[in-house]
Amino acid sequence: MISRRTLGHVMAAAASGALPLAAAPASATAGRPAAPVAHRGAGKPPAGDLGRVRHVRTDTLDIAYHDVGPADGAPVILLHGWPFDPVGSYAEVVPELTRRGHRCYVPYLRGHGRTRFLRADTLRSGQQGALGTDLRDFMDALGVGKALFAGYDWGGRAADVAAALWPQRCLGLVSVNNYLIQDIAAAQQPLAPAQENGYWYFFYFLTERGRLGLERNRKELARVVWHRNSPEWQFSEAELDRAATLWTNPDYVDVVIHSYRHRLGAVPGDPRYDEVERLLAEQPPITVPTVTLDGRADGVTPATDGTSSASHFTGPRVHHVVPGAGHNVPQEKPRAFASAVLEAAALR
Repeated sequence: MISRRTLGHVMAAAASGALPLAAAPASATAGRPAAPVAHRGAGKPPAGDLGRVRHVRTDTLDIAYHDVGPADGAPVILLHGWPFDPVGSYAEVVPELTRRGHRCYVPYLRGHGRTRFLRADTLRSGQQGALGTDLRDFMDALGVGKALFAGYDWGGRAADVAAALWPQRCLGLVSVNNYLIQDIAAAQQPLAPAQENGYWYFFYFLTERGRLGLERNRKELARVVWHRNSPEWQFSEAELDRAATLWTNPDYVDVVIHSYRHRLGAVPGDPRYDEVERLLAEQPPITVPTVTLDGRADGVTPATDGTSSASHFTGPRVHHVVPGAGHNVPQEKPRAFASAVLEAAALR
C-alpha cells in the first residue's frame, strides 16, 4: 500500500513540479521541505476572472458563485475567507484543478459580493453554524451529492463544519490552520499575548466604535488585516480594489460584526442553527480524508507541526507547512494549495 508520505510527494510532483510544501510530523511520516518560491510582486495586476457569476437559491440565501470545469468532473467547492474575495483567492488554483478533471464551484459567502438574503427579517448571522449549513444547502440547491471541500479562514471553518456534521457529503477536505470549529464555551480563556495581539479586530468589533470603523473604512481595515496576517505577501493595489467591491454588499457589516461577536460568546446566534451549534459545541471529529495546511509566514495563526490538533482528525490526515505563505494560502501560494486539493482527493 502506498504510504501517505509517498502519496504526498507524488501529488506534489503531479502539480507541475516541486511545490512549496513541507510535510510536518502530524502526517504518517515527515517529509522534506521544499525551497520557497518567490511571491507575487506588488506591481502585478490581479489574476484572471472565473467567468460569469451564477446564482442559486437556498431557503435562506440567493448565493452567487462561479462554476468552472468539465460538467462531469469530480466536484470541488473552494471557499474564501474574510476579508478576501473568491476570485482573488482561487483564480490561479482553479486552472490547476480543472486541467486534472475537477469541476470547481466557488461561492461567495453570505454578506459578500452578490450573495443576498431572501428575507429582510432573517438575522444577518455570521456564526459558524450558518456558514457550514450554507455549504450543505448550496450543494443541495445545485444537486451536488458529494464534493471535496477546500478553504481557509471563514471558508475553512464552513468546510470543517460541513465535513464534521455531514461527512457523507464530503469526499475529502483541505483546511488551512487545521481544525477550525470554534469552541465557544472556551472563548473567554485567554491565549498567549502575542497571539491575542493578532486578533485585535475580534475585540474592536465587540464595540460600536468597531462597527462604525468597519462601516466607514472597509478597504483600509482590510489592508491592515492583509498586511498583518500575511506579512510576506506583496499584494497589489488592484487586488485589494477588486476585493473591496465585495464589501459594498448591504449585509456585509452586519454579518461580519455578528460573526466576531458570536464567536466570543457576546451575542446569541440565529435560533435556526441552535441544533447545529449544539453539535459543534461537542467539538465533533473530522473523519474524512484531510490535508491541513499552515502558512509558515502566517502573521495571526502561527504555523504548527499539526500534532496539537491531531485528535480532531480521526480519518486519514496529512499536514503540511507552506513556506512563504501567510493566512490566505490559495492566493499567496496557489500551486501549493492546488496540490493539497489533489492530495486530499487521492488520500485514503
